[in-house]
Amino acid sequence: MLLIIAVVHAHILWQMTAGGHSAGVADTVTTMALMLFAEARGYPMFAALFGYGLAWIHLRRTAEGRPWPRVRSLVRRRGRWMLLIGVLHTALLFFGDIIAVYGLIALCFAGLLHVTDRRLLSHAFGWMAGGSLVYALGTTLPEATSADASVFGQDYLADVGMRLMTWPVMTPLLLLTSVFPFAIGVWAARRRVMERPQEHLALLRRTAGIGIPLAVLGGLPQALVSAGLWAPSSTAVEGLGAWLHVLTGYAGGFGYAALIALVAVRFGERQGPVVRALVATGQRSMTCYLLQSVAWMTLFMPYTLNLGAELSATASVLVGVAVWATTVVLADLMRRTGVRGPAERFLRWRTYGPEREQPAGDPGGHGDRPSAQPSVR
Repeated sequence: MLLIIAVVHAHILWQMTAGGHSAGVADTVTTMALMLFAEARGYPMFAALFGYGLAWIHLRRTAEGRPWPRVRSLVRRRGRWMLLIGVLHTALLFFGDIIAVYGLIALCFAGLLHVTDRRLLSHAFGWMAGGSLVYALGTTLPEATSADASVFGQDYLADVGMRLMTWPVMTPLLLLTSVFPFAIGVWAARRRVMERPQEHLALLRRTAGIGIPLAVLGGLPQALVSAGLWAPSSTAVEGLGAWLHVLTGYAGGFGYAALIALVAVRFGERQGPVVRALVATGQRSMTCYLLQSVAWMTLFMPYTLNLGAELSATASVLVGVAVWATTVVLADLMRRTGVRGPAERFLRWRTYGPEREQPAGDPGGHGDRPSAQPSVR
């Protein structure tokens, strides 16, 4: 998940600082591959796992006998602090924040944790159709597709102002596309799909086998546009292609999550150093996500190293891979030294209070899972 987000962000920053001009066949292939396999495919998986996590909180607290109003208050308190973290993340580091979006979802859609499956899925598919359409139209307007280095301030303080100005626009757009996968994550958590993947192999195989190819096919028109190989005849055609890209991106995100679960089943309890490092990264996902933004600030901004102006599209993606790999190494070092992710620790402290002890067997500080501990992450 974080690898997909890293390469997409690196490529977007290259487009905005270098003007998005392809330097040859390699850059064209890179751009198409990102649109087919990564762009709008990582965030749905992220949102689904966020919904899964909030459902964990609800399932565990209700199993302990906590009344729904108290559980809802807990979820919303978590959402308020995520919203604050997201706003600070935007102001200080990166314009494409997603943490505040999930904070708003926790505040506005906590009630979906407590409704019936039928009502949950009705809300989900309504947001899938309407939210994705509005997002696609909003991102294909001429003003939205003409972004370049001018959106960045030439010094840090000016850039802070620019990011805060774009936040009220970016955040609602991302919210529109995040409610559907969030709700599907809640639905999956009720069935313990990711905790007990061996009990849901048929569902996981269908989701991966259908979702990933569907995302590739649905992303083809937008990939051709982004690579400069096709110019739509009208804004309506371009908007339709963007909508198809977002819709099939949901299928791709769910397919990736299912594929990861299937791989985890194959590994079972066997965990080598690479798997342990990836688990450590997942346990510290918010910290690693924020560390990526520190890297983008250092590497791509016009007032820092400004690498985007010097790199090709392919090289920018390789930088994204390197940034992700660095966060994996750092997360594993934290695991080895018994250090929880600072962001996760802060959010947990502000959600539950400093007096709450970390549950046993939960080195990542994610103690909100149901009492049945998952065998894989």
